[in-house]
Order: sequence, then structure tokens, then C-alpha cells
Amino acid sequence: MKLSELISHLSSISELNFQFEYGNIVPSHFHITEIGIIRKDFIDCAGKIRHEEIVNFQLWFSNDYHHRLSPKKFLEIITLSEQKLGIQDLEIEVEYQDKTIGKYNLDFVGDKFILQSKYTACLAEDQCVMTQTKPRIKISDLTANSINCKPGSNCC
Repeated sequence: MKLSELISHLSSISELNFQFEYGNIVPSHFHITEIGIIRKDFIDCAGKIRHEEIVNFQLWFSNDYHHRLSPKKFLEIITLSEQKLGIQDLEIEVEYQDKTIGKYNLDFVGDKFILQSKYTACLAEDQCVMTQTKPRIKISDLTANSINCKPGSNCC
């Protein structure tokens, strides 16, 4: 989602709600502790120089249960960041600390913002030497009979 889409959605809702794609909800008394631009210059595994620029904001909550950020107040924070930081209409990344700080893409469904997990990937797949994909095995599908691995058999 780009910043302009976020602004449009904020203008159409009366409450600000964030939910993870797997269903858990960010507590309603969250704060937005920062909003800014993240610029990243890097070289991928094929040696290509790349540049990335995103709008980033961080969700955080503590024991301030009486706090509730409104869509209007969030719009004011965005407007101030556009004026003071020159934030443009870029893709958005949201930071939120669950067990560790996670970075999420943002979507909007119904009346909620959805935090979507981000994944790593090779940026130069056409030049990678990886020719074999790893087999995906569910641990729950493994049984003692299917493993056929006994002490001293050198299988593990």
C-alpha cells in the first residue's frame, strides 16, 4: 500500500484498527511512535546496485489503556511528516514488536488495516546458481517408521 492509499482509507473510517493477516489484533491503545522515510542502498548477490525508499511507521503499545489514536490524529501526524520530512507517496512498511521487531506490508480489508508478513527473497534469481529446491516436509507427517533412522546407521 502506498501512502496516498493509507490517507484515503483513513478518511473513510471512524476507528483505527490493525490486525495481523493470521487474525491477532493489535491492541486498540497502540501509539504510532514514529513515521519517516527509510532509504536503503545496497548491492545484491549478483553485484547489482539497488536503491529502495519506503515510508515507515512503528506501532507500539504499553499500559496506557485510555489512549486511542483516531484516524484524524493519524492524518495530522502524516501531514506533519509530509511537511517536515518531505515524505512522498511511497510504499509503506509497518514495524511492530511481537516477539521481536517485525516488518510488515500493509493492506486494508473492510474497516481494518491488515499487517502482512514480509519475506526475504533472492533479488537476482535469474543469475543465482541455486538449481535445486528444498523439499518441504511437515514434521507432523514424520513417524518413527517413516524416518528409518537408527542409532549407528549414519543417517543423521
